[in-house]
Amino acid sequence: MTNVEETTAPIVVGVDGSESSIEALRRARTIAEAVHRPVRAVTAWHLPAFTGGGALAYGWDPLGDAQLVLDDALLEAYGSASPEGVTTEVVEGTTAAALIAASEGAFMLVVGSRGHGGFAGLLLGSVSAAVAEHATCPVLIVH
Repeated sequence: MTNVEETTAPIVVGVDGSESSIEALRRARTIAEAVHRPVRAVTAWHLPAFTGGGALAYGWDPLGDAQLVLDDALLEAYGSASPEGVTTEVVEGTTAAALIAASEGAFMLVVGSRGHGGFAGLLLGSVSAAVAEHATCPVLIVH
């Protein structure tokens, strides 16, 4: 008897719009097709503590911006027709915390090695290092 979770657990992909996250989307699709799993693309957003919510008064829409980043990354990775079995989710929270939470029950978590922040010379970014250490499923870090 096959466990339902074994066949439906998604491959979660962290997406921030960087080239490595777009490559992570491509790699996740290849793996998903081979192991017959859905792909769940996740983008996180949060308000920095120093804004005090004031940025929203000037028309900034962080949720809308995050959704746009996710949509653009999917278009870049897959073209105009997103593959079957790909779902998206925009969540509030820090990226590492959101992806660690998304790893619960996932078949695999795929992230790029470097996002948009930090120092370009580092091999791993803070998010990829955090999820490699704390995710509850296997993690693939795409360079």
